[in-house]
Amino acid sequence: MKRSIRVLFAVAMLACAASASAYDFTVVNSSSSAITGVLASEDGSTWGSFKLSGPIKPGGKLQLVWSPETDSSNCEWQVKATYADGSESEPAPFDFCEKDLELEFAD
Repeated sequence: MKRSIRVLFAVAMLACAASASAYDFTVVNSSSSAITGVLASEDGSTWGSFKLSGPIKPGGKLQLVWSPETDSSNCEWQVKATYADGSESEPAPFDFCEKDLELEFAD
């Protein structure tokens, strides 16, 4: 089963968390399987992972923050998710310098 990612530029209706970074984004799981990992690559071949507090259940959301080590990197990265059922999404490019960025992973 192929999985896809959609970008939603959310309009913030609630105040952002006090610890929000200029380089944060929200992962939205609209798939039928829990997300167990979120991977990012600047070059499309070397992948790093975000530390999740636990699986993102279907219908769930989680805010992730870039490591300060990436502050001098490019804004455009490839991103993909891994799922509890063993599958992973296709990589998709995103501009992580965009404000209020939401990445929606769907079936």
